[in-house]
Amino acid sequence: MGQTLTEIAETLRGANKKVQLIYAFNGTGKTRLSREFKELIAPKDDEEDDLEDSGIKILYYNAFTEDLFYWDNDLDADSNRKLKIQPNGFTDWVLRDQGQEFNITTHFQHYTSDKLTPRFNEEYTIKDKEGKDVTIKAYSEITFSIEGGNEGGIENIKISKGEESCLIWCVFYSLLEQVVEVLNIAEPAERETNQFNDLEYVFIDDPVSSLDDNHLIELAVNIAELIKSSKSDLKFIITTHNPLFYNVLFNEFNGVKRILKSRFDKLEDGTYLLEETKDSPFSYHLLLLSELEKAIESNDMQKYHFNFLRNILEKTSTFLGYESWRELLPEESREAYCNRIINLYSHSKHSGEEIAIVREDDKRMLSFLVREVKRVYGFK
Repeated sequence: MGQTLTEIAETLRGANKKVQLIYAFNGTGKTRLSREFKELIAPKDDEEDDLEDSGIKILYYNAFTEDLFYWDNDLDADSNRKLKIQPNGFTDWVLRDQGQEFNITTHFQHYTSDKLTPRFNEEYTIKDKEGKDVTIKAYSEITFSIEGGNEGGIENIKISKGEESCLIWCVFYSLLEQVVEVLNIAEPAERETNQFNDLEYVFIDDPVSSLDDNHLIELAVNIAELIKSSKSDLKFIITTHNPLFYNVLFNEFNGVKRILKSRFDKLEDGTYLLEETKDSPFSYHLLLLSELEKAIESNDMQKYHFNFLRNILEKTSTFLGYESWRELLPEESREAYCNRIINLYSHSKHSGEEIAIVREDDKRMLSFLVREVKRVYGFK
């Protein structure tokens, strides 16, 4: 029977597990669930995370975390682009109090490029439009540069959305490393800070899904190792729509006591289902195929369903030894299928594009390709 998001959040709290690993498709409501859980654990009128007091009960990473960062593109001069940070205790503590710039930069360059360097600002003063002095706080802005060869580097660049998400995750991860280290000291009086003495939960929703497979695997391993190194009563909830990320974590947490692995689904009546799974990592290409079949049957095909098909083709071609997933498409009009449908719909950059209306002829094309893939390659 389905539950409301509030009831699902209460189920998560009542599970009393060290780790809860949850798989859900995009659009199911993972971010809303993280907010619902946060409100359940620490209801608060102020939306801003605050690490200034010692009563903090939950840290969470989700789409709202990224909202703490926004771009000043310097539209007038088009030269001094910077990523600005909303005032918040979260980044103040990890940067100002803990001096984690080096670790953040190291993590970021590891997942992106060692030539791409973020720089956090020192405190400085500028004149406002009325000629008055305005103090810009330290660690409130980030600029980026690329180190070059003989021709020198490039300063004040604007990084991609994926790189931006990676940087924000590295800030959070550096904080999390510090938190685990602090709480691993059993005696509260001996800890360097009492800010996390009341911390109960860390909720992580889909960190850096823009990474390539190798880095995504490494990220999952690093998260698992950090969580396994935690000796305190701190509890972790991780939600993801990425099958590879889920499967790696599933394997990494094997043998860990007090772990719950679940599927999170939204039902047709608008309620939700959280269902425990004890199986080995699920065959997610078969799960994607099942989702495609349901969408085709109900004629409710969205743009992200074409990405599902591409994912299935990629995994199947790798298993069968083909050089490219394109070779699995029907030979007649193979390039047309590729260019017209799969490439077009599987590279949407904004979540809003994923729910845009799909043309009827594209729906028919998707139905045809799904039938052909099942028929030719023996899916059951």
